[in-house]
Amino acid sequence: MDTTLRDGEQTSGVSFSASEKLTIAQILLQEVKVDRIEVASARVSEGEFQAVKKITDWAGKNGFLDKIEVLTFVDGDASINWMVQAGAKVMNLLTKGSLNHLTHQLKKSPEAHFEDIRNVVELAETKGIQCNVYLEDWSNGMRSSKEYVFQSLDFLTTLPVKRILLPDTLGILTPFESYTFIKEIVDRYPNHHFEFHGHNDYDLGVANVMEALRAGVQGLHLTVNGMGERTGNAPLASTIAVINDLMPECTTAVNEKSLYSISKLVETFSGIRIPANKPIVGESVFTQTAGIHADGDKKNNLYFSKLMPERFGRQRLYALGKTSGKANIENNLRDLGITLSDADLKKVTQRIIELGDRKEAVTPEDLPYIISDILDSDAIEEKVVITNYVLTHSKNLKPSATLQISFGEEVFEENAQGDGQYDAFMNALKKIYAKKGIDLPMLSDYTVRIPPGGKTDALCETIITWEINGKEVKTRGLDSDQTFSAIKATQKMLNLIGVPESKIAAEPIITL
Repeated sequence: MDTTLRDGEQTSGVSFSASEKLTIAQILLQEVKVDRIEVASARVSEGEFQAVKKITDWAGKNGFLDKIEVLTFVDGDASINWMVQAGAKVMNLLTKGSLNHLTHQLKKSPEAHFEDIRNVVELAETKGIQCNVYLEDWSNGMRSSKEYVFQSLDFLTTLPVKRILLPDTLGILTPFESYTFIKEIVDRYPNHHFEFHGHNDYDLGVANVMEALRAGVQGLHLTVNGMGERTGNAPLASTIAVINDLMPECTTAVNEKSLYSISKLVETFSGIRIPANKPIVGESVFTQTAGIHADGDKKNNLYFSKLMPERFGRQRLYALGKTSGKANIENNLRDLGITLSDADLKKVTQRIIELGDRKEAVTPEDLPYIISDILDSDAIEEKVVITNYVLTHSKNLKPSATLQISFGEEVFEENAQGDGQYDAFMNALKKIYAKKGIDLPMLSDYTVRIPPGGKTDALCETIITWEINGKEVKTRGLDSDQTFSAIKATQKMLNLIGVPESKIAAEPIITL
């Protein structure tokens, strides 16, 4: 049973609209193919009522009504009347599973509580509503008041209850306890259906699920992305992968290929971001970063496991950064349909390592830009080098630039202001070339591109068109900073026009 729409919505700050709930319900049942969904708590709000009504209307027309479940309370006929009006047919009745809760919250004796439960269950039966029962705080009950838990179970197994639901309400169980407690119950009541509802407060949700299954539990309660109260519930995607790969004696109807798409949908609707390293559905889980891993993948799939991304509608990626190595880059180039010589591949690898050392994220979409920049640079012999520059930008003050440039062994320095940082840079550059009696080429076009989907730290390619000897010439620069990429493109232009002859009046500031 998926309980994203009930327990998952108890995640702090999350509230799904009626339309969002309907969409999630439809995908969970039709595409992910979970067996049942718990969609709401009864009597919470008018909005919750309208959401459940939308879901039951759709479910009734499509044969899913018996798969729609609602959390209800021991409140006489109030929850049942709400259920009838909402069109729901299956209720999960919340009862007290520990003597501590019963004594301090309800302030009732076990016998009085049982009588209230009996009245609700029998009334539900007359209304055509199927009843399952939660034993709230059951895990604490097994630790501190086991006699009361078995007293409750002895009573519940005499009622027309289809399933008994065992929640680790506060996420306190160890895997050993999960197995021991459930095994004791299953052995004592072999003809009844028990389900485990695990929370994740100690990050043991999936481990506890595994032990619950091993102990003989017949149903699980999970949520998409592990959403839920506090630290959430046992997550759907991880649990299904564990069952399929590590517990072959258990089977489910869940469609693995839909797990990633439902995860992304719930992420969007809830506003709760999925951590990049979250198993199965995180963005990084099928990404190889170390070059040795990528190299091993080429050699008999040395770093593959059963967790193949294709199972979940995903693909293996190879990260680009300072630890990438040639194999990672080759894999990305292959996906882009690009082949490079060994020499060019070595240069691309070195450039990516340099970018990684500067902590810049390099994406596969950046690769064509990096290749273009390297090949463009290879075609130009660097004799003119912009060795240093300082750019300033202040409110209500003109930007300024100070730059240092070398022509072979001579180094010169100038500063200037301009209408922007790049304009100030060009004005300082023009001062140096003016001393040589040379006019710089006219800039006729200036284009900036970033890769598709690029973020604020994306690599930026600046393409500048110059008029040189009556011809249009384009130079490119690549950097994460737009102005710096323009300066790199400008340096390429300076090398195309060559080193100016020494007709300069003033002496250079430095002679190397």
